[in-house]
Amino acid sequence: MCVRFDETIERCYPSTTVESVELVARICAAGRAENRAAAAQLVAIGELFGYRLSRCSDTEDWAIDTMEAVAAEVGAALLISQGLAASRLRYARALRERLPKVGEVFRAGDIDFRMFTTIVYRTDLITDVEVLAAVDAELAGKVVRWPSMTRARLAGQVDKIVADADADAVRRRKERHIDREVWFGEVCEGLAEFGGSLLGPDAHALDKRLNAMAATVCAHDPRSREQRRADALGALAAGADRLGCRCGRGDCAAGSRKPAAPVVIHVIAEQSTLDGTSATPASEVGADGLIGPELVAELARSAKLVALVHPADAPPESRYEPSAALAAFVRCRDLTCRAPGCDRPATTCDVDHTIPYADGGATHVSNLKSLRVSHEIQGLKCRSSCRFA
Repeated sequence: MCVRFDETIERCYPSTTVESVELVARICAAGRAENRAAAAQLVAIGELFGYRLSRCSDTEDWAIDTMEAVAAEVGAALLISQGLAASRLRYARALRERLPKVGEVFRAGDIDFRMFTTIVYRTDLITDVEVLAAVDAELAGKVVRWPSMTRARLAGQVDKIVADADADAVRRRKERHIDREVWFGEVCEGLAEFGGSLLGPDAHALDKRLNAMAATVCAHDPRSREQRRADALGALAAGADRLGCRCGRGDCAAGSRKPAAPVVIHVIAEQSTLDGTSATPASEVGADGLIGPELVAELARSAKLVALVHPADAPPESRYEPSAALAAFVRCRDLTCRAPGCDRPATTCDVDHTIPYADGGATHVSNLKSLRVSHEIQGLKCRSSCRFA
């Protein structure tokens, strides 16, 4: 019985041994080496670009042509497409010319290629040299503390720093909002294509709505998920609340399914931003980036506003289940699942105790987190199996 209990504990909570410590150390060393190698490749590509450009009599006029030539050269050397090579050249130039301090962190192996490319993309609109240098320095000091963030959470953190530092961001946001449009064009044989730009919350709501509509057919519908999403857009245009199933079966179960319900987009903003007296951007739960204060004030005029109560120094609650107000605060604080690398929106997660309630863990904001059910179940399996061993 004791042996079985020990095996169960080991299976759920692996013990730390000399061998396991050595293996984890090798994993970490290999990860840092991989990061340094990725940075070294970009450094070499940047140096190649500088070398080719220096051989031109007028470097500014020939920079674009040199980029295309170097991209072709790198693509041929690495056996990758010219488009992918051009992308790496852009990152190489950013490391060399725009973000040298973040580049130092990357070359040291403290961040990976994914984090560096996200930072490059989210800072690409900064044109002021002094602002860019300030953002570069601040990011270099903070990014090493964000290793397990998903791309969306990382983008949000970078956007906050950029919004605080870049005074010209307001003008660019207004220009992008004014230029939004949707266009349609005929292709051939009954097909059409469309594109354009929407306000972020509207686009996310449409995306969720299409997913919900695509799920109203039965399991035997012959279309792919992408085809059903495309057809759902047409169904929405016709005012339908469900997608017609095409299985052709007499026992089709789609008719008994509920229609697609309206979707809800959760935006977290300060009261002063809602009043139009603050330039603090807002966050959308489960979405990439931030929402500018001008758009937040506009959305607030037609949105349902719910006050978010900060628990401050409130004592722990007496029950296992947190109150609605406490659960709402935890989800809005976390935005996504707290498991490393998981970006499931917190609104679809459970509010879980970090220290189990059965072990004395308090139902308090400091001991609660948003956790996806699948991550929570892993912990529950361990506790239940150990309890009944």
